[in-house]
Amino acid sequence: MNITEKILDGIKKAIAEGGKVNINLAEASALTGSGSGIGGRVFFDEAFSALRRGNPFRLGARQIMASGSDVQFVAKTGNATNQTNPWGYTFTPNSGTPSTDTSIWQLPVRVLTAQLPIRTAVLSDVNGLQEALVKDLFLEFMTQEAASMAINDDQAGSTTTTTGGTDGLRGLDMYVSASASAYGSSGTAITDGIHSISTVSLGGVAITYNKVTNIANALPPQYWSLPGTAWHMTPTMIQTLRQLKDSQGLPLFLEVGEADGAAVGNIFGWPVIANAFLSDDFPIYLANWDEFLTIADIEEMNIQMMEQTAPGFVTMFAEKRMVSSVRNPFAGVRASAA
Repeated sequence: MNITEKILDGIKKAIAEGGKVNINLAEASALTGSGSGIGGRVFFDEAFSALRRGNPFRLGARQIMASGSDVQFVAKTGNATNQTNPWGYTFTPNSGTPSTDTSIWQLPVRVLTAQLPIRTAVLSDVNGLQEALVKDLFLEFMTQEAASMAINDDQAGSTTTTTGGTDGLRGLDMYVSASASAYGSSGTAITDGIHSISTVSLGGVAITYNKVTNIANALPPQYWSLPGTAWHMTPTMIQTLRQLKDSQGLPLFLEVGEADGAAVGNIFGWPVIANAFLSDDFPIYLANWDEFLTIADIEEMNIQMMEQTAPGFVTMFAEKRMVSSVRNPFAGVRASAA
């Protein structure tokens, strides 16, 4: 119906009804064409964000819920059996043997925070925006915690401020490299519990097949068959291993029986997990992660909307607290580039 027809129709209705009639002269959208601005208002699809890396350490690490401001780890050390001869019914009380003891270390809880300003008009217009923001923020926290778990120095941290420094987690890089694993000093100071991890040196040269076997051999055999034993490697190291070939040009790490023929999906029976957060200094870890690494999450995570912090905006504030530590240094080994 055009404008003239609308006016005539309105006049007829006014005469017939004898009252006031409102005539809407707004023209309908031209639905015969296509393009921006034709056919109505903009429709917003569900909001989303590009997938973040998350935290690969959580794939196998021991995860617990904690409370309070500090988390203390306790390990039994030594042997309960008589090391001279444990057989027989006799025992000698109060002799100082067996050599049982405990090692303790205590780490303060660390906090991750984020704040995000959001236009209130956008919240009502874009479908699913609030859910997408919360989901992405959770993954962003996972990304930040993984980076801190890998490389952060909680002792000085002058070179790792982006991963928290003295306010961040105790990164794997700062544990002591040694020929044999050992517990760190026992106590409640922040300098305690810096364990030694059995480390195989790559000698500053390209990795070889024999070096990979040396890394595997360094892991004590009691951890070989446990579920959760896996390699963590940088994507660059995985690519390097994929390029290792025998004299006939075939990949050295093509697992027999792998249906998809994927090289370096599995090495010596243990799955390989790509971990982009590991540093080039320590590009390979092999561990039973449930025994090796503990992640303690504080029971509450706070997400709050702050109303009208700026005209037309609300601010989403989020806070998460956690701590992580190598729990059993004997349950993991690593390779150093140097």
